[in-house]
Amino acid sequence: MLDKVKHLGDEARAAIAQCRSLDALRTLETSLFGRKGSLTLLLKAIKDVAPQDKKAFGQGVNALKEELGAALAQQKSALLALKAEQGVDFDVTLPGSSACKGSQHPTLRMMNDLNESFASLGFEIYEGPEISSEAYCFDSLNFPADHPARESMDTFWLRGCEDKKGAERLSLRPHLTGASVRYMQTHKPPFRFVYPGRVARNESTDAGHERAFFQYEALIVDRQVPFSSGRLLVDTILETIFGRKVKTRMRAGFFPFVEPGFEIDMQCLVCDGKGCSVCKRVGWLEMMPGGPPHPNVFRAGGLDPAIWQGFYINIGLDRLVMMRYGIDDIRLLHSTDLRFLRQFA
Repeated sequence: MLDKVKHLGDEARAAIAQCRSLDALRTLETSLFGRKGSLTLLLKAIKDVAPQDKKAFGQGVNALKEELGAALAQQKSALLALKAEQGVDFDVTLPGSSACKGSQHPTLRMMNDLNESFASLGFEIYEGPEISSEAYCFDSLNFPADHPARESMDTFWLRGCEDKKGAERLSLRPHLTGASVRYMQTHKPPFRFVYPGRVARNESTDAGHERAFFQYEALIVDRQVPFSSGRLLVDTILETIFGRKVKTRMRAGFFPFVEPGFEIDMQCLVCDGKGCSVCKRVGWLEMMPGGPPHPNVFRAGGLDPAIWQGFYINIGLDRLVMMRYGIDDIRLLHSTDLRFLRQFA
């Protein structure tokens, strides 16, 4: 059996030295070290060796295995160096591969379109932090102490804040409206600004709802802001986005941060108002709450509600994207399915 080890070693060394290509070297390596390679089979034959010879046989095979492994690696390095010196031959007549071009995500594209539209109307683009606090998300916005949105059923509170209150109780922002108070505290009116961004809520997902989604808020503050200007703002922005007039309606609704409050709906463009899974078969989509800021919100921002007036709108950005492109499931926007995303390249 020791003679077999010596014979295999001599053959393998000669074969390695004669290899002139990487493909041939890989084939030889498989024939030696593969599951059915000659060196592997020789090592398995130790069971047939006489007990007194097993130690010497095993040591010989293992030593040969290490030697041949080093020889293969050395020959591979030599072949790679030779290939680098000679250059790589290729057929210049073969067609090249097309470059894979990226594109803007449809939500970011919509956000940029809105930014341009509002900028043309004299609005500033503002950004707030994604991690906010109970003080800004609820206290400053006139939310009652027992409002259900404060609990974990709607808000993702950060671990370790369970027993804290106000500015020390941190969360992923459940909406963007708290940023308006931050802005009012650091700017002098009159002003008009928008603030886009992602928010997170602990809720069930379906075709029209996601746990993380994008909103787009706008706020006008001046000494006189008639209600009609807010309605005109909504209609103008939607017409700018979709390139045509869009049917809207305003319904009375309660929101702690506006007084009076309104639900602003637009006709579903996926089904043209006929009813589908996106609009829950009613033909209308709730796009945004809106209305004049509540006096307590002005006070939290350091403004006198007896002097200043305003108008909020809070746009569901993802839903606008769905309307623009006829998407019937909001979850597609936050997926990593390249088949879906390539449609917008």
